[in-house]
Amino acid sequence: MTQSPIAKRAANDEATLRKRIASIIKQDTGDITSLSVQAIVCPTNSALQPGGGHTVSGQVHAKGGPMLTEACRQLHGCQPGEARLTKGFLLPAKYVIHTVGSRNNEKQVLANCYRHCLELCQHHRIRTVAIPCIATGAFSFDPEDACKIALSVVRAFLMMDIAFGRNSFDRIIFSTFSSNDTNVYRELLPIYFPGYS
Repeated sequence: MTQSPIAKRAANDEATLRKRIASIIKQDTGDITSLSVQAIVCPTNSALQPGGGHTVSGQVHAKGGPMLTEACRQLHGCQPGEARLTKGFLLPAKYVIHTVGSRNNEKQVLANCYRHCLELCQHHRIRTVAIPCIATGAFSFDPEDACKIALSVVRAFLMMDIAFGRNSFDRIIFSTFSSNDTNVYRELLPIYFPGYS
């Protein structure tokens, strides 16, 4: 059975959309604080204060300097699932987006973290952003479940963004540190973003 011209156009449009979205997505393993992006996401606690030295939050605050910590203090906290924006200060990134994950494996709270981070990017015209694993460290969210949530939220957000002609992002980098997180992302990225390479 042959496809109608409308069905062919729809299939081509869908393929073009998937290709465009996949071209925005990257994965990087290493130090998120050294990436050349406009903003980095910093998973943190509700007080927005630095975590331990080996956490993303600890590294971001150490490299961002005391002005970053003071800027966070002036925000008076952040609820789980929400996000706040500060300057990057001494970091290569112009901005830091601080977000608080779920302590109780609440999937919707984690999804809100990613969505609110992307909304802040869109609102502040941040076109390149690096996002680490959120809530998989001290908050003990299952890495595979967290990855699936991250990828599905980002995919849905990008599809809506592009469908409405906004094209808000040039690059979204999923930044991983542990080999386990890296392997999970490398396995799932091509599933959520067909055409990703």
